[in-house]
Amino acid sequence: MAIISVMESSSPTLLPQMPLAAPRALIADDQPDVLGALRLLLKSEGYQIETVTSPAAAIEAIKQRDFDLVLMDLNYARDTTSGQEGLDLLAGIHAIDHTLPVVVMTAWGSIELAVEAIRGGSVDFIQKPWENDHLLEVVRKQLEAGRALRQAERIKVEREEARAREFADAREIQRRLMPREIPQVEGCEIAAAWQPARGVSGDYFDILKFNRDSAGICIADVVGKGMPAALLMSNLQAAVRSLASPSCSPHELCVGINRLVCDNVDAGRFITFFYCALDTSKRRLRYTNAGHNSPILIRRNGDCVRLIEGGTVFGLLSEGHYTMGEVELMPGDRLALFTDGVTEVRNADDEEFGEDRLLNLLCSGRGLSATQLQEQILQAVNEFSQGELGDDTTLIVLAIE
Repeated sequence: MAIISVMESSSPTLLPQMPLAAPRALIADDQPDVLGALRLLLKSEGYQIETVTSPAAAIEAIKQRDFDLVLMDLNYARDTTSGQEGLDLLAGIHAIDHTLPVVVMTAWGSIELAVEAIRGGSVDFIQKPWENDHLLEVVRKQLEAGRALRQAERIKVEREEARAREFADAREIQRRLMPREIPQVEGCEIAAAWQPARGVSGDYFDILKFNRDSAGICIADVVGKGMPAALLMSNLQAAVRSLASPSCSPHELCVGINRLVCDNVDAGRFITFFYCALDTSKRRLRYTNAGHNSPILIRRNGDCVRLIEGGTVFGLLSEGHYTMGEVELMPGDRLALFTDGVTEVRNADDEEFGEDRLLNLLCSGRGLSATQLQEQILQAVNEFSQGELGDDTTLIVLAIE
C-alpha cells in the first residue's frame, strides 16, 4: 500500500481511527443474583464490569479507579424501602465526579423517588425487574452523553488553563514594560506604585530620565480592563517612548500620540493621559493634561494647585488641540499623579474614597518623603476598601527638595 505524504498532496490523509477502550461500568447492588445478571448482560455487550455490594464500597471504587458509568441500586440491606441510602450514595458520587453518569435502579420505585433521584444527579431511572433491551439502550445513551460531557469538560479546562497561561504571560510582559526602578533626578524624590485590579492592567505610567535634573513623567488610564486594555496600553507606551524627548514639549507630544491612537484604535476606545516635563534646575514643571484626573500640587503652606491645562482624551478627535500649562516648583512641594482607581474605590457601604480624602492626606502628609506619602495614601485606600480594589490603581508622588 502506498503512503502519501502531506508534502506530495493537498488532499487530507485519512488516519486510521483508534478504537475506543471498552467502557468500564460499576454496578452497585446488595443482591448477588442481580449483580450476576447485570454482569452477564453488560459483559456480553463488551463492557468491563466491576461490582460492589455496598455504598461504601462503591465510593471507594470510584475514588480508586475511573469509570464511564455507574448502575446502582437505591435500596440496600440497611434500608430496603426509602431509597435514602442510594440517594446519599448518589450525592457522594457526584461530590467526587459530577461528570460521571449514574443510572439508578430500585424494585420499590415510585414517581416521587424517581424525581428525587433525578434531582440528585441521576441521569436516568430503571425499575426492577428490568427489560434487557431497554436497560442496554439507557446504558448506551447515557454512556455516550457522559463521554460527550467529559470531553466538553476537558476542552473547557484546557481552554481555561490556556487562558490562564496567556494572562500570566501577559502580566509578566506588562510588568517588565513598567519601570523596574524609579529613576531619580536631582532636587526631587519620585515614588510610584502600580497595582492591577486583575491579571493585566489598563493603567500606565512611565518616568523617562533625560539627564540628571530633568525627566518626562506620564500617567494614563486606558478605558476598559483586561487584555484589550493592556494591549492598548502597551501600544501607548511604545508611542510615548518613541516621541518623548527633552526638546518635545508636552502639548506637541500629546498631539502626536493622539493622532497615532486615533489611527489605530476602534471607535469607542479612548485613553486619558497626563504628561509633564520636570526640570529641577529651573524649578519648572511644564505639562499637558489629556482628559486625565487632574494631578494635585500641594505647596508647603498647604495651598492646592490642580493641573488641568490640556485638551480632550486620546482617541476621539484625530486633530485634537492641546495646550500646555506651567508651574513653578518650590522646596517642600508635593505633587500627586493618580488614576481613578485611587479615588473611585468604594467601601462596604458603596461610598467612594473621593478626591477630598486624597487631598486631606496630601495636605496632612506634606512634610513626609515621597515614598512615605505614597505608602500612607495606598494604605488608606486599601483600608477604606478592605483590600477590594475595583479598578487598576496607579499613584506617583513627587517631593521637591
